[in-house]
Amino acid sequence: MNDEKLTLSINGKSFALDTDPKMPILWAIRDMLGMTGTKYGCGAGLCGACTVHIDGKPARACLTSVAQAQGKQVTTIEGLAAEELKQAWSDHNVPQCGYCQSGQLMSAAALLAENAAPTDAEIESAMSGNICRCGTYTRIKSAIHSVSKKGVSNKGASS
Repeated sequence: MNDEKLTLSINGKSFALDTDPKMPILWAIRDMLGMTGTKYGCGAGLCGACTVHIDGKPARACLTSVAQAQGKQVTTIEGLAAEELKQAWSDHNVPQCGYCQSGQLMSAAALLAENAAPTDAEIESAMSGNICRCGTYTRIKSAIHSVSKKGVSNKGASS
C-alpha cells in the first residue's frame, strides 16, 4: 500500500503497519492487530465504545488516524493496568451486555489517573461521552467512587 510502513506503539509494543495513514486506528487495532477489546460503535466519536488512551488521555479510536497516533503511546483495554478499577466493575455488577464496557473502563481509568477523588459532577462530566444502552450509569458511578474511596491513585492506569 505505502512505500513506508507506519509504526504504532500499542500497549508498550511497536507494530509496523502497511496501511493508509488516514485509516482510523480502530481498524488497525481490531482488524490488523487482532485486539478486539476496543469496540466499534457509532463511527462518529459519539458513543465512546472505541475509547483508547493516547499518551494517557482518552481518545476515540474511530476518529484518530494511524498517522495521528504515530509517535504516541496508545493503550487499549488489553493493556489497561487499572486492576482495582476492573475489580470494582465486577464488584458493582456494572456490565450487562458488556459492549460499551471497554470504552467505559478506559474513560474511568483516565479520570482516576487525573483525579483520584472525583465528585459526582466530575464523574458525570468525564463519562458523558460514553453511552451505555443498558443504563448502568449508577453502577458505573458507584464503581468509580469505590476505587476513589480506597485512595487508589491508579498509577499505571495507562501504561
